Amino acid sequence: MPGRRKRRARTLGEFGRIARFFAPLSRSFPGAAGLTDDCAVIAHPRGASLVVKTDAIVDTVHVVGDEPAGLVARKALRVNLSDLAGKGAEPFAYMLALATGPRADDAWVRRFARGLAEDQQRFGLALIGGDSVATPGPSMVAVTVFGWSRRAIPRRGDAKAGDDVYVSGTIGDGMLGLLAVRGRLGDASAADRRFLVGRYRLPEPRLALGRALAGVVRASMDISDGLVADLRHICETSRLGATVEWARVPLSPAGQRALARDPRLRARVLGGGDDYELLFTAPPSARARLEAVARATGVSVTRVGAMRRGRGVLVVDAKGRDVTPAKGGYEHR
Repeated sequence: MPGRRKRRARTLGEFGRIARFFAPLSRSFPGAAGLTDDCAVIAHPRGASLVVKTDAIVDTVHVVGDEPAGLVARKALRVNLSDLAGKGAEPFAYMLALATGPRADDAWVRRFARGLAEDQQRFGLALIGGDSVATPGPSMVAVTVFGWSRRAIPRRGDAKAGDDVYVSGTIGDGMLGLLAVRGRLGDASAADRRFLVGRYRLPEPRLALGRALAGVVRASMDISDGLVADLRHICETSRLGATVEWARVPLSPAGQRALARDPRLRARVLGGGDDYELLFTAPPSARARLEAVARATGVSVTRVGAMRRGRGVLVVDAKGRDVTPAKGGYEHR
């Protein structure tokens, strides 16, 4: 009626839309896991599995500030490779869909291609197809990566009650780097800002670690939406709960200094995204083997909690108090 304020339509959110509209389209294909996992798995008749992942980067959403084109290209590849790392797969090829907006002229695209070439060589990849279009809106890069694995693929739903929960590397650097890009990191030193911004803009996919963990871990994925949010994905798919001990969560020296200045950043560290570290569960009997894997790959792994019967993710401090962030992690709306 005229003069009546329209109510804003409620949204299902990113994961609600996937479950409602797209998951039914995947039910005829077992390797799609009902769209509850990060990658699709296609069985190969010679005993290997093809692991496939698609992810997108959108200007002004995933690209903050005037980031160089080559850096955007490398990040677009690496966020997909990180998902393959979570499944223990060896990447070999990728496809690219590039929608260029008004800001992306030929010089930008040339620098973008150079960035792809740099990381192709580093990770042993080849571009095997895709599409390129122009758009009046923001630029978008969608990459589909392909990898092989001859071992069992660790899925989100494979966790067991009593499993240890581990993370690789350090947590929170990506979100703190985003705050630094936006000028919201307080009195951080120039060196700390450079480190954190670098972690945000150019993640390091843990491919060697992921391959070494295959056959040892149960559930596994990478951390892109935030530690709490991604652990919640494992909990929901495995129909379990988890408890994380905040004191065990590994922080970089730059991250430690940021939290010392502002302890309120703890919620950002736990609920922020863009870490692209590995998150996985394993039985307590695997602890010694996991320590050996960490030494062999040169990537630290830290036991931060445990899976339990129940639902949800609980984060506790050193005194056992609930410090779970209200906002668990990033979700597209």
